[in-house]
Amino acid sequence: MQPLELARMDELNRCYEIIEAGKRFQREQGFVQWTDDYPNVDTIRDDIERKNGYVVKFGDKIAAYMCIDFEGEPAYDHIRGGWHTIKPYAVVHRMAFDASFRGTGLTKCVFLLIEDLCRSRGVKSIRVDTDFSNGRMQHILEKNGFLKCGTIVFQGEGRLAYDKAVAG
Repeated sequence: MQPLELARMDELNRCYEIIEAGKRFQREQGFVQWTDDYPNVDTIRDDIERKNGYVVKFGDKIAAYMCIDFEGEPAYDHIRGGWHTIKPYAVVHRMAFDASFRGTGLTKCVFLLIEDLCRSRGVKSIRVDTDFSNGRMQHILEKNGFLKCGTIVFQGEGRLAYDKAVAG
């Protein structure tokens, strides 16, 4: 596995294929966090243009796509509960994996890479939100040291909010 890389515009279609596969996987798991029209290809294009779109590769194959935003998330300013960490923070949105890498332990490695990226930028915390029905992501977050903080409203929907302090 290689370090996180900024996604390139020539990788847009592959990144979006991974997002679409993530949508299908959610439905197979019995919930819908990502709708038919979100995230869409324009969302991913915007991530890449803003230099917030990241990929993880094995060789030349993209194994995962995610948005990592260091500008904060306005929805996180209003939380029912309380954050355990302070600003500045990185926000992780739209994390999805190529189906052939699911169940391989890659998620843990990806979160470690995100922590490395945060340390390199002097950012001491990571925040994430997920749907109430996305038990799989809740389990992944808790298994990777994230703490439940409360609820926020993101794009008109209530979401569970998590954070994690980045050590060192």
